[in-house]
Amino acid sequence: MRDESGIELNGLHHLALVCKDMQRTVDFYTNKVGLKLKKGFDLPGYGQHFFFDMGGGSELAFFWFNDAEPAQPGVAAAKHIVGSRQGNISSAHGSMNHVAFSVDADKIVAYREQLVARGVDCTALVDHNDVVTGSDANEYAQAQNKPWLQSFYFLDPDGIMLEFCADLQPGLALVDLPVDAKGIKCNGSSVTGVTLPPTTT
Repeated sequence: MRDESGIELNGLHHLALVCKDMQRTVDFYTNKVGLKLKKGFDLPGYGQHFFFDMGGGSELAFFWFNDAEPAQPGVAAAKHIVGSRQGNISSAHGSMNHVAFSVDADKIVAYREQLVARGVDCTALVDHNDVVTGSDANEYAQAQNKPWLQSFYFLDPDGIMLEFCADLQPGLALVDLPVDAKGIKCNGSSVTGVTLPPTTT
């Protein structure tokens, strides 16, 4: 992918996360999720760094640090898994919310069954409709009835939310107005379903 600055990207190289127990992490991602362990080495004096092959030239990497802070769900990671009745999936600014692995649509059901058979607690399959909000919403109201993606979610041993995600059809190339730090769009509206606080003068 080339942008106007002339920088050409070739997709994701790797995503680096932090685990509490590298041995447990290696077991989970190789024996349960089915990734190939590609490389692993010590960081002398303070940790380890391991890499798993995600396919397509992308890798999932993990650090183990001897001075890492404990997990903080809702801060450094998602507060709850998608579909949980406990609440939303929010996490703090600068956090990594979840990792989605791309899979073929005709294999996603079988993959979920394989993970469940390996003892992984997976959510039900979730259809994600081709959502359109903002000024284009009325014109594309039927998009709500057309699944765009299908996925399921599960947690790794450190509570990192993972997703197997399949494209069912191309999504509509429509983008709503982004909000600022206060949740307000440039036209003065807020995120759909969110009430703006009263302004003070």
